[in-house]
Amino acid sequence: MYIEKINVKNFTVFENLEIDFCRGINILIGENGTGKTHLMKLMYAPLAKRNSRSMVFWEDVFTHNTGVQTVPDYFRRNKHQKFFIKILFNRDKPYENKDGILSQKFYDVSTVFIPAVEMLSHSKGFLALERERSIPFDRTLIDIIAKAELGESKKVSDLNKNILKTLSDVIDGKVIYENDTFFILKKNGLKVEFSMEAEGIRKIGLLWKLIRNGIINRDSILFWDEPEANINPQLIPQIVKILLELQRNGVQIFLATHDYNLAKYFEVLSKDNDEVVYYSLYKTDNGVQCAKAQIYREIYNNAIEDANERLYNDILDKAAQEAEDE
Repeated sequence: MYIEKINVKNFTVFENLEIDFCRGINILIGENGTGKTHLMKLMYAPLAKRNSRSMVFWEDVFTHNTGVQTVPDYFRRNKHQKFFIKILFNRDKPYENKDGILSQKFYDVSTVFIPAVEMLSHSKGFLALERERSIPFDRTLIDIIAKAELGESKKVSDLNKNILKTLSDVIDGKVIYENDTFFILKKNGLKVEFSMEAEGIRKIGLLWKLIRNGIINRDSILFWDEPEANINPQLIPQIVKILLELQRNGVQIFLATHDYNLAKYFEVLSKDNDEVVYYSLYKTDNGVQCAKAQIYREIYNNAIEDANERLYNDILDKAAQEAEDE
């Protein structure tokens, strides 16, 4: 099963938005405030997998209050109108929210949302504190710790073995969970607590753990918000190669990014049979709209390129000014 389409009306920055997605890698770009993360959360929440430590539903993700049954007015673009959300799963399994009523209906598909904030280094006692105190954290921050804490799968597919090896080489070891704390057990036997590692290594270590736990496998859906954040640019091609390989083996992927290297590497490293589509979100008087392209250079309203062009023009202006001063 995979997500084929979403239609959102009167919700946050969206007045009336409809997007058709591909079965492979869907890359969302756009300036801040265009709803990239909101779109991913809208799709993730009804799919969030139940387990003994985590139960994430639509209202948990957006209101931070379990049991809330209507959307507060500040989530509506027009508070006098009802909101509407429809998600189509592979043509035959629709999911709808109408008239401001939130549903706890979901589909039991293995799915994960990796937030932009790295959370495993904060795991010690975090879930217990949240359960006891009902702290109003974004539920995706809580959910990612719960999924990473799950035990490792007894069986690992040949695909995942190869990807785990690649990830293991990058982090120089494997991720273990002991005494409510995550560590990277290095190949030389040294055990390093997650908080002592560079954040880029921690993000890749999280991906290793999710694959090893069986959360990411064939027919899974992966949402990843700003995977480039705090990642050494030299590691970007490795991440892209791994995501492309997951896509080739049945994982549908949604990414939100501001990074040129990440977005462009998907075009550079993809093969003929890979499915990679870019979605450019941009603001209009009628809410945020979306332009779609399969080739990076053909993206319309590309916020990444707009920023690069401004930088280039500023460099030229400075050079011209320095020439005049001489």
